[in-house]
This record gives sequence, structure tokens and C-alpha cells, in this order.
Amino acid sequence: MSTYVIGDLQGCFSGLEALLSKIRYRADRDHLLFAGDLVARGPESLEALRFVQALGRGTHCVLGNHDLNLLALAARGERGKPEDRLDAIFDAPDAGRLLDWLRRQPLACRLPEKRGLLIHAGLAPQWTQRQTLALAGAAQAVIADEQRFAAFADQMYGNEPRRWSDTLEGPARTRAVINILTRARFCTAGGDFDFRYKRGIDGAPDGLLPWFAVPGRRSRRSTIVFGHWSTLGHVHWPEYGVYGLDTGYVWGGRLTALRLDDGSVFDVAAARAESPITG
Repeated sequence: MSTYVIGDLQGCFSGLEALLSKIRYRADRDHLLFAGDLVARGPESLEALRFVQALGRGTHCVLGNHDLNLLALAARGERGKPEDRLDAIFDAPDAGRLLDWLRRQPLACRLPEKRGLLIHAGLAPQWTQRQTLALAGAAQAVIADEQRFAAFADQMYGNEPRRWSDTLEGPARTRAVINILTRARFCTAGGDFDFRYKRGIDGAPDGLLPWFAVPGRRSRRSTIVFGHWSTLGHVHWPEYGVYGLDTGYVWGGRLTALRLDDGSVFDVAAARAESPITG
């Protein structure tokens, strides 16, 4: 039995099928975890969502920013931008069941055997592993409650507050937790997040560090597996305790799986870019 964490699918189910064939995945033997962004931009969001939902209780998928956008659109009765390619989900006869399952997925979860944390994007430097799980659970409770999330959906967007504080309350607190866990890439040494710059580390504006490289980060002793950052690609930096798994399959890159049992990495290449838009 093996446990694999798979990077951002973004609606590329055919890529997942190729990757599962490469690792010789067997549903009766292996476990799959997903680093979020199951949907959007690729042509097979419905197929990807159905497949992961059908895997059952042994599977964990953390919510990514594109997953949350899908839920917010549904809450407002909207369809989103054409490049999101979400119409097939909204038109599906099982849309209600799939969206109900998606809204109940966590924003952060423990890796099996307490190996660390799985998140989509980043952590605030002030957060410990325990605090991350508590904050993620409180924010996810808002998302899971259809009425509460409908009231919050329009307040979910925006880049403020940029710095975490335990004194934050209400929608600002929930938005800060969601932004950090699903959108973070760069942060200042003082803890201010920049949610606008999306490129790689080389060439980053002065004063910005990858969130995991901020001095004194309290989660440094935990292993953190994340996706989201396609311009960073696959990384494993033991000095920071992080694995990055978004290798940009939807943009013409690769789809990557990390086998937690031994740290082995497997990937498959995209035949073409499925979307010209990164993010």
C-alpha cells in the first residue's frame, strides 16, 4: 500500500489518468491525496471532480482557490469567466451532489501518520501546525454551511488584511485564513503577504520572500506539502521542510505525484497547454 499526493489537476482528468497508470495505482491498495484546484481552466473539470469525489472516505483533497471560486459562483448563481470552463459542472445532473461534497473538503489536513500538513498554497509565519488546523477548520465551517457561505461569498475576495493577527474577527478573519491557505506565495520578513506577484523566486520584488523562507516561521518543524505555485514547479527543500507539487500541467507542463512512503516523485508531461492563462 502506498500514499500519493498529487498536484493541481485544474480540470485535466486525462493527465490524472496517465499519471495513475504510470504509478500503477490500485484503488484497493493505494491512497490518493490532492493538493487542491481540482477544477478550472482545463477541459475536464467535471470528470476530475467526479473521479475524486467517488474515491470515498480514504481520500483527502484540500480546497484550492479555483475550487473556492467554483463554490462562490454557485452560491451567487453565476457561471464565471469563459476561460474557467466550468459550464459542464453547472449543467451536470449531479452538480448539487458534487458541489455539496466539494464544500465539505478541508482547507488543511494532516498527512497520514502525522507526517505533516497538506495545504494548497501557504502558511502565515505565526502559525503552528496545530493553529493552522484550528483556523482552517473554523474557516471551512463557514464554507460547508451553504447559507453562511452564500452570505460570505462576496466578502471572500480581496487582498486585505495582508498580515495575520489573532485579533482579526468576522469576515476579515475568515478571508485572511482563506487567502493565506489558498493564494499565498510571497511574504515580507515582517509577515505582510503580497498576493499580486505570481512569478517564481528569481526576480521577485525586493523585500519579498517565499512564505516558507520567512525567518522564524513557527511551522518550520512540520513537513508541508503544497501546490498552487506553478511558476515554482516541483521543489523539495529539506531546510524549509516543504514539497511543492504544482508543475503546471494545464499550462503545458507536467502533473506530479509525491509518494509519501519514500519521497519518490512521479510525473507525466502534457501534450499541449490546455489554457493560455496562468494563475
